[in-house]
Amino acid sequence: MDPRIERAREIVEREAAAVRQVAEGIGAPFLRAIEMILGLRGRVVTAGMGKAGFIAQKVSATLASTGTPSIFLHPAEAIHGDLGRVDAGDLLLAFSKSGETQELLVMLPHVKAAAVPIVGITQDAKSTLGRHCDLVLELGRIDEAGPYGLAPSASTTAMLALGDALALVVQEGRRFGPEDFARFHPGGDLGRRLMRVGELMRTGDRNPQVRSGATVLQAIEVMTRTPGRPGATSVVDTAGRLLGFFTDGDLRRLIERGLQDPRQSRIDDAMTKNPRCIGTDTFALEALATLHQFHLDQLPVVDTDGRLLGLLDVQDLLNLKIG
Repeated sequence: MDPRIERAREIVEREAAAVRQVAEGIGAPFLRAIEMILGLRGRVVTAGMGKAGFIAQKVSATLASTGTPSIFLHPAEAIHGDLGRVDAGDLLLAFSKSGETQELLVMLPHVKAAAVPIVGITQDAKSTLGRHCDLVLELGRIDEAGPYGLAPSASTTAMLALGDALALVVQEGRRFGPEDFARFHPGGDLGRRLMRVGELMRTGDRNPQVRSGATVLQAIEVMTRTPGRPGATSVVDTAGRLLGFFTDGDLRRLIERGLQDPRQSRIDDAMTKNPRCIGTDTFALEALATLHQFHLDQLPVVDTDGRLLGLLDVQDLLNLKIG
């Protein structure tokens, strides 16, 4: 084996061990931090220098995207005017492995003077940072993974894991669900996953349907001329309520059973009665899971009274690249 591969594995294992250490140390102080954040009138202000500062920025972003207002405050900028960003009702979440980061320590008295509680994430509660905090989430001693143990690596991984745990458990406490994610994540892969069926379904001439009493041949003709050829059609009554669903698979099974004349066979006898359907408010990711679970390619979309609104095709979901 190439020694570089072995070394890389050692580094990853060192970082994994740091995360396991943090997980084992989670206890009462963590619960107190959760309650403090959930009880805030203002925001969680995160702060840190260097690599710890990058972790603080990421945790702030995770908090903000999961329902907890949050900003990142650079300690060096804080003492040159940006302390005005911190106000009563906020909470400072300070990141420092050693707990002796000077730029961070300089700003603490000014934060405390504003009656802002401070929660520290550091390896030693007896450090200067730890002694000035209202609460400490202690990492414990962490040896870095890189050559000579100098570059922040295992410690920042541990900070990130603990910060994520804090943000996501707070999210649960806020009952921040898919609807909230949809508001906060309108773009990118997550935004696509949280699109609703009503935004994706095929409507108008792309939503094939025949009336009860039509022949199988008429249903086949509708399926054939529908743009995109979804290979299915809904069957509705005179009020537009869904009665059944007929697919290419149903047609094949009819032929196997000896279908003689599709011009004489009624669609009501060939369709799947009371088919599985879906509503417009269902999230795309949920819809895709339903299609996979029941091995379906299409689902009719109906309103609360059972009236046909559209057709959801699995290909439309796959084109979003969420599957």
